[in-house]
Amino acid sequence: MVTFCVRRQLLLRKERTVWLELLHCRGCTNAGAAFDETDHMGTVMKLCSDRHYIAHDHHTPKRIRRGISCVYGPLGMELRKNILDQWWSSMVTTRPQVFGINTLHGFRGGSVALERTLKLIDTEALHQALRQGEMTGKSKGDALQKLLQGSVSMRTSLLQGALEQYIASLELVNRKLPFGLAETGLCYQLPEDQPGELDCSPSEVMQASLVWFCSPRTSSQWLDYWARQRLQWWRKFALGPSSFSCSDVTVGEEGENVKRGIKVLYQFPWGSEALETLWNLGNTELLQIHMGSQAKLQCRDGKRSVVPHVISVSGNIDRGVQAYLHNSLQEVKKVDNRQRQHMRKVLKLHPSLTPVKVAVNMGKGATSDLRQVCESLLQELLDGGISSWPGHLESTSPSSEQLKYDEMGVLFTVVISDSTLESGLVQLRSRDTTIKETMHISEVKNFLAKYIAAAENV
Repeated sequence: MVTFCVRRQLLLRKERTVWLELLHCRGCTNAGAAFDETDHMGTVMKLCSDRHYIAHDHHTPKRIRRGISCVYGPLGMELRKNILDQWWSSMVTTRPQVFGINTLHGFRGGSVALERTLKLIDTEALHQALRQGEMTGKSKGDALQKLLQGSVSMRTSLLQGALEQYIASLELVNRKLPFGLAETGLCYQLPEDQPGELDCSPSEVMQASLVWFCSPRTSSQWLDYWARQRLQWWRKFALGPSSFSCSDVTVGEEGENVKRGIKVLYQFPWGSEALETLWNLGNTELLQIHMGSQAKLQCRDGKRSVVPHVISVSGNIDRGVQAYLHNSLQEVKKVDNRQRQHMRKVLKLHPSLTPVKVAVNMGKGATSDLRQVCESLLQELLDGGISSWPGHLESTSPSSEQLKYDEMGVLFTVVISDSTLESGLVQLRSRDTTIKETMHISEVKNFLAKYIAAAENV
């Protein structure tokens, strides 16, 4: 009993040191890491399919590269949810001047700054218009035009919804600048005009949008501010932050009304892709959507009344998922007992983003008793909001299970064994260091909660 108490005190004393070492080691690059960009894309796609990040038979490379119409498995869906939660916390929850909104997927009438529009049409009404035998070609054309004008347009971005809610939101801020409206949701992108491209179907993309209303005299500074904030945010959760960068967009690239833009880019193996795009839109779109009624649009900028300028911050979360998956995968050379080299694939997703924080495994011993302890610990972790994997239900060897957990991105593995029944001690293995520590079972939940919270604040 005395030995157990002494060991426990030593473990608790070491806890903070081990905890900080684990956090530090996440950012370290293993000297034995082998990284071949030519094979990296295929390796990531196979891992994503095998480990249920992307649904089987739906990982079309071209669509995944574009970050559109991604069909996720359970782990991929959880990863995207975690990214969205972190985005919302950063952009809305912790900012008193930003308010969340929810807008419809479809709207009637034209959209701002778009020449092409995606329409939702009743096929029966379309067939009726085409079946009018007595109608001339011109009459049929008029009927089709009327049908199109009365149909619903599907949103291709979240900008229009925020602009429409601008006047209603003025009361919240007492007509005082600056303030913002934020939203996340699915948008529908029109097919790109590419030679030899036969796919004309629209695509789905999960977007995260902030529309920031500010004084015309400070709009340029606000654009730079949000660009810095967004780049810092993307890098915060990255294993290799240098792969994220910013690039200015030339005036007129996205339309004549655009004054200036900035893109947050990720360097994929095939080239740079935009994760987020920021525009200084001026007040043109705001005036256009509210029919030029300047009196209703004016806000206070000090002692002056002005029509605000609009800063649009729009992110492609699906492409962000792909960026973090590519950025987090490490292939490490491992030598076994027979001096044979193997490649160990580890998905080192940030603790805040990884879908599964801990796997609960069962070692050798009385099966029924150990299973009860595993189930009890698993439920305790789940009740504490820590996503956990029921590894004690697996039937494969411990070494195979551990390889799978590393590829899934599981942060820690807890092994319940005979010693747990005798002394309450469990073995805790770290994904990032592979170090195995001994800890009392009553300390596991608190340790994991502190570890994840500390990682968010680094």
